Amino acid sequence: MLRSRLMYRNAWMSVREDDVELPDGSVGLYGVVDKQDFALIIPAENDGFHIVEQFRYPVADRCWEFPQGSWPAHAPGEPGPGRSLPAEAVRLAAMELREETGLSASSFTHLGRVHAAHGYSSQGCHVFLAEGLTRGRPQREATEADMRQLWVSESDLDDMVATGRFVDAMSLAALALLGRARRAR
Repeated sequence: MLRSRLMYRNAWMSVREDDVELPDGSVGLYGVVDKQDFALIIPAENDGFHIVEQFRYPVADRCWEFPQGSWPAHAPGEPGPGRSLPAEAVRLAAMELREETGLSASSFTHLGRVHAAHGYSSQGCHVFLAEGLTRGRPQREATEADMRQLWVSESDLDDMVATGRFVDAMSLAALALLGRARRAR
């Protein structure tokens, strides 16, 4: 990197422009979105999963997905963008699961970390399988007040994927990691 300029910052993200030297020696420009890593949780029980639906402003649509979330970009004591560790992420996973669904899990299995959009963002996603679920009351933030929760069988979720009703990229990546973990057993 030859030079970096902060272009924008809010509580959840920052955007910078980096001047870089390319392999052929020419100079190029990258726009980079820095965001905290986030946790995505696959709450599994009885041959199915708990999923949530909420309005996603950037695509102006309600979307089904696995529970997921992050800390604010500048939360005191939390890791910087793109740098969280599984041990830190499991704490976030437990918090997000409880917040969005009211569920608590007796075990969290780290299935892996994937890049959210490595072409323009430093953000990663830690994927957890949550099992041994206990019900409670959701503790949703104001922006999640219209969130809905649903338990679906594995076959119903597969139908939702096939018909384009379950299209969240990170949730689909999580299903791939879950399938890999199951095959490895």
